[in-house]
Amino acid sequence: MSEREEESFKSVQLEQNAADSSNEDPEVPQSNPSVPSSTVTQSTETEVKTSPQASVITTTTSTSTSTNAEQKWATAVNQFKLRRFFVLRPGTLDNAIEDIKSLVDQKVDGAVESVWLLVEIDHWNNEKERVVLITEKSLLICKYDFIMLNCEQIQRIPLNLVDRITEGAFTFPPRSLLTREGDGVRVFWDKLREPSLTSRWNPFANDYPYTTLTYHPVRNVNEKLTKLCELHSFKEQLIAAAQKAHSLNPVPGKANGVLLLNQPILIEAYVGLMSTLGNQNKLGYCLARGNVGF
Repeated sequence: MSEREEESFKSVQLEQNAADSSNEDPEVPQSNPSVPSSTVTQSTETEVKTSPQASVITTTTSTSTSTNAEQKWATAVNQFKLRRFFVLRPGTLDNAIEDIKSLVDQKVDGAVESVWLLVEIDHWNNEKERVVLITEKSLLICKYDFIMLNCEQIQRIPLNLVDRITEGAFTFPPRSLLTREGDGVRVFWDKLREPSLTSRWNPFANDYPYTTLTYHPVRNVNEKLTKLCELHSFKEQLIAAAQKAHSLNPVPGKANGVLLLNQPILIEAYVGLMSTLGNQNKLGYCLARGNVGF
């Protein structure tokens, strides 16, 4: 073999070796120890970013839990207060209604049309628990002792004398220290007669030509009491009964019919220390007041 052939053979062999070496698979590099650290760093950053959200959820849950606990506590306290009313004792109200119905004079009052459990507010802002009956001819406001199960007093108002019914929020004179929330109904039966000065300053006066009624505190205990204590329904039935009584038995020399007004109901009481103490302690209700002993 000549020198030229030998050189060409070597160059061809070197080119083939280079091509073969380029076709071989590259070596897989060893895992870099820094890669897991970056992964850990990313996961740590993710945990740091999500941790505030977790704290917010925990705070919200704790807040809602405390709110629910406060609501349950308030409900329990309210139920405890309501249990003290003797009118809620099983069978007490039904027995009271039957007792009062037995005292209705059919000749004077007629048949009983509806029964209501309401609260009467006197001219000194004192609350008094009352059972009210609407009959064909009369409006009966009854003071009933739910402890002794005895009817102590009945105020009879002929429906043909009712001349005005007012519904609205309670108000007091500008300089009065008293306040009262809610609405009431005031029934007038002698618009020509105004209460005397002596009656205004007498807390036990009962010669006022009107009565003021409002909701009973137990009205939301159950569905039955809600119907018995619904003031608006009472007003509607009273209006219908009074208008019917006016048409059947008109009063001579008096304008027949009932005047309906929607306006504030004024209670002319100024200091009312006695009413404040009495209403806060529910002295006008038949209430269980605990054991008294030594």
